Amino acid sequence: MSLRKTGKPSVILTGFADEVSNSKTLVEQFATFAALGLQYYSIRFVNLGDEVKNVMKLTVDEIHQVREIQNDYGLNVSSIGSPIGKVKLLDVEDGTKNVFIPFKTYLENDVKKVCEIAHLFETKLIRGFSFYHPRGTDPKDYLSQAVDQLGQIADVCHRSDLTFGLEVEANLIGQNGWILNEIYRQVNHPAMLLIFDGANLITQGYTAEEVFSQYEAMKPGLGWLHIKDYVKSISDQKGGHVNEDMMAGFVPSDCGYCGHEAILRDFAEIIPGLTSKLEDRGVPGVFLDLEPHVKGGGQFGGYSGPDGLGVALRSLCNLLDYVGVNYHLRDFNDVRAARGF
Repeated sequence: MSLRKTGKPSVILTGFADEVSNSKTLVEQFATFAALGLQYYSIRFVNLGDEVKNVMKLTVDEIHQVREIQNDYGLNVSSIGSPIGKVKLLDVEDGTKNVFIPFKTYLENDVKKVCEIAHLFETKLIRGFSFYHPRGTDPKDYLSQAVDQLGQIADVCHRSDLTFGLEVEANLIGQNGWILNEIYRQVNHPAMLLIFDGANLITQGYTAEEVFSQYEAMKPGLGWLHIKDYVKSISDQKGGHVNEDMMAGFVPSDCGYCGHEAILRDFAEIIPGLTSKLEDRGVPGVFLDLEPHVKGGGQFGGYSGPDGLGVALRSLCNLLDYVGVNYHLRDFNDVRAARGF
């Protein structure tokens, strides 16, 4: 089904499938997504037996197993939900559990591996982050080194015909939209785009007006959106360090403080141009990626359950209907096509 013929700006709905299950089993993940009408998912954690693994730890044989099961449910991978960039920029003790890996080693091992994984899953998009600066320091003091390293990551992705999406998130150098825009401007690489996430800003104490300002700052580099919301700050000061073990205020996109209605209404205006930009890089369209965390979230993931994911999806669909953005969920024609009719 081509959504672009409807006359409305159109997005593709996807989500982090591991959010539906604490045990991360694939049948739970994929059955829920198929039942909700989704045809794409972002892969992060999976359980193929008795062990939960991050996608970065999967072997080639395990990836083939995942693909066989996802095909049974008519699903495709929208992005690799990797933790690339969630490591320390410098090898200094700062009271956090974040690890440091020498960058040359990181580039040669982790970054090249995630590119190989993306190809095996036949997706063009890799989600990543902007490195941890030492806790208690000013992230802008480390901008130059972060720009250099992120530019090298983007270059590796580009040589593999992939696109690296840099997500805004607390405690990282790109912890807000203003800094992330500066990183994007300085890296200036076609293989690096930005990922907006309103909840990741509300947790830092920003108001809805400040969240919208940061969204606007990120607009020139936007690639796709993560959809979740939050109802209170957990930072001691605006833009300060966030205790990611204390994050319990996540809510669906029509219940929180970040103002998704205004953001999506504005975003609708750039969807056609962004769609063309992404299609030129082999991406099927503009993704809105559900990552609701409605039953809890932390530094490396979250949980919504099948019920919470369903509530979050309906919340997003209601908002998209209200602001005039089209989207597609499976219907009887899709079911018939899967059966060969």
